[in-house]
Amino acid sequence: MKARHCEVDLPARVEVGYAVQKGRRCFLKQLTVLASVSGLRALDARADERLETKRIRIVTSPALCFAPQYIADALLKGEGFTDVEYVQAKDRPSLPMLAAGEGDFTIDAVRSAITSVDAGDPLVMLSGVHLGCYELFGTQRVRTIRDLKGSRVPVYAMGSDQQIFLASMAAYVGLDPATDIKWIVQPAADSMRDLQQGKVDAYLAFPPEPQQLRGNKIARVIVNTATDRPWLQYFCCMLIGNRQFVEQHPVASRRALRAILKATDLCAQQPEKAARLVVENGYASSYEVVLQTLKDVSYAAWRTYDPESTLRFFAVRLHEAGMIKSSPQKIIAKGTDWRFLNELKRELKA
Repeated sequence: MKARHCEVDLPARVEVGYAVQKGRRCFLKQLTVLASVSGLRALDARADERLETKRIRIVTSPALCFAPQYIADALLKGEGFTDVEYVQAKDRPSLPMLAAGEGDFTIDAVRSAITSVDAGDPLVMLSGVHLGCYELFGTQRVRTIRDLKGSRVPVYAMGSDQQIFLASMAAYVGLDPATDIKWIVQPAADSMRDLQQGKVDAYLAFPPEPQQLRGNKIARVIVNTATDRPWLQYFCCMLIGNRQFVEQHPVASRRALRAILKATDLCAQQPEKAARLVVENGYASSYEVVLQTLKDVSYAAWRTYDPESTLRFFAVRLHEAGMIKSSPQKIIAKGTDWRFLNELKRELKA
């Protein structure tokens, strides 16, 4: 792939396994633009402790709500990382890859992280990133979550966050997700088609699916996690690290989190700029869909919401649904490290 000519506000994409080399002048312009449009000053890396490693690997999966990690390349390099690698999960779950040491950090769903920690995976949640990406769509038969009893509900995999989240929703209103819902495993495209044709009763969608379903006027929104209680009170996705990397590289971990949170601020404060970056970096083709996603998802929440309360809430729900054995306290003790987040909340205070 040939590197593009430098555009001031559109940094080139970092391909899997190698970095696209850019001139120092081009890179500094991109870093300056990212810092200025997000209202944040660029980092003087010399003021911090020395990095233990200048290599960082970000595991990415195809969900538009994970936009901050797609546009953080220049910010990560501004933190002193000279070898930034994006490892694509594609058809593989990102958290098992992270636990196996195939990457250092990823943004992923909090419920999947809880079940992984419960299973003993060496993962550590470092910060909430956003809330409000999921929306539950239903046919005329389904008007509330309780109407899921006896319903046909497709998911792309049992044990996926899509299925885990919907099961926790069902458990929250007193349903038994193991017996009250008729789960169907099939690809997302088939599920959205079947929802339109009335062959299934409900579908829990995540970006860019909600934007596509609403745009095509397919079914109706039963639950919007960005606007409906109790879901709007809790993070959907968090930044998660490989425990060994975080323990061995605390300075690098803090700087990686700082870069991701600055990119998160960019999504919240300048969604138009962020959407252009996502498209130009090759992670989506439709600027309009990306922009609508960034406007729908609540990225500013990382500054004010408590990630620990999110873990308590969902750990209880998952325990009710029989999906985990650990208590919320054990999940928090085994699978979190908030020290960097607490420092950065003070440092990056607007």
